Amino acid sequence: MQTLANWDGGPGPWILFFPLIWAVVAIGAVTFLRRTARRGRGGPWRLADGGRPAGDSPLAVLGRRFASGEIDEDEYWRRLSVLEEQFGRAGKGGAA
Repeated sequence: MQTLANWDGGPGPWILFFPLIWAVVAIGAVTFLRRTARRGRGGPWRLADGGRPAGDSPLAVLGRRFASGEIDEDEYWRRLSVLEEQFGRAGKGGAA
């Protein structure tokens, strides 16, 4: 009677690695597909607000203008209050 451990003409014990190889291939394919699908939903290139990139929300633009010194603190707070009335809370539309 031949067994898998018999090296005389049988397939040998290495045949047990085939299911492991297929498992690694299947897990790799699933991981790859899940990551690419996740990028399509919420990756950094996702468009928000009807086609504008997420970094170009009015609150983000206001924050960048304040950070670069284009507007002073009083102007920032005045415009921020107007945007919050129009768009809701500041955390909802982006960083400000």
